[in-house]
Amino acid sequence: MYIVSVDPDKCSGCGECAAACPAQILSMEGDKAEVTGDASECLGCESCTTVCPTGAVTVQEY
Repeated sequence: MYIVSVDPDKCSGCGECAAACPAQILSMEGDKAEVTGDASECLGCESCTTVCPTGAVTVQEY
């Protein structure tokens, strides 16, 4: 299982993470990315962290 989180202070609102997430866990809410999907569906692929230009998205295994 994985935990995905977005630091709103670092998020620039580009939307790249939401577009890259194959499980559709991330989405844009206003001008920031947020975890809005079922977090237990995270695949741990780290596509979101790879495309995030500010390092706002993290994925941790637990």
